[in-house]
Amino acid sequence: MSISSHLTELRKKHDVLSDKVEKAQRSPAVDATQITEMKRQKLRLKEEINRLATH
Repeated sequence: MSISSHLTELRKKHDVLSDKVEKAQRSPAVDATQITEMKRQKLRLKEEINRLATH
């Protein structure tokens, strides 16, 4: 897999996770710890994207 295609996949995952976080924040049934974990995953993806994009 090329870096370009890997970056594309990471960005897609980041976007999907972003949507999930937004929906979860609007739902009273979702636990705050679940939202926090999704935000951490989203941050890890963003860091990986930035790391790969700068190399």
